[in-house]
Amino acid sequence: MTTQEISREEGSSKVLANAPAQPSSNVPYDPRAVANLILEEGERTRSSVTNLAMQKLLYFAHGFFLIEHKRPLVSGYFEAWQLGPVHPVAYQAFKAAGDRPINFRATGQDVLTGAPKELPPLADPTIRRHIERIMASYGALTAGRLVDISHAKGGPWDFVVNKGRTGVAIGLRISDDVIADRFKYHKVSVGDSPKIGEPGEDSPFT
Repeated sequence: MTTQEISREEGSSKVLANAPAQPSSNVPYDPRAVANLILEEGERTRSSVTNLAMQKLLYFAHGFFLIEHKRPLVSGYFEAWQLGPVHPVAYQAFKAAGDRPINFRATGQDVLTGAPKELPPLADPTIRRHIERIMASYGALTAGRLVDISHAKGGPWDFVVNKGRTGVAIGLRISDDVIADRFKYHKVSVGDSPKIGEPGEDSPFT
């Protein structure tokens, strides 16, 4: 089995080529809007995305952005669930898809009527290029492979889960500080089947 490191060293990235420009708009963004952009890029490259895969792709997009720009890509937080990092807001937005490829867009809610409201698309070219880079690197990987990467020993998910077993972690949230400090431990193994197999849906630890 060969192993391709995907950890980002200071000043360079081993997978995501080309130094990113600074974003032209304020961040963080609504995670559902970024997720919709992931779906748009997936359609363009003919890569289907399930909710399980979406959570990992959103997490990788957030992690690389956080390291490269020293600020978060999406608002809110990620949690350590059984199959890796999950953004609760984004998860709920696509929960109806179950374990099937997502074929709809996340929506917001009108504060006055409570009716679903279309989220404005992200127009920032830097963010769009960032998502293109993420999908070029990870979009073709299976959900099981993405779960394997997210479970890297010493990585953010692994760190928080292990702390949770000692009763120290609160709500199994994966803070941006932990992501920035431990994102370098992620790596992808090529050649073997995913250790977790090909799971369908995720759930929180109980």
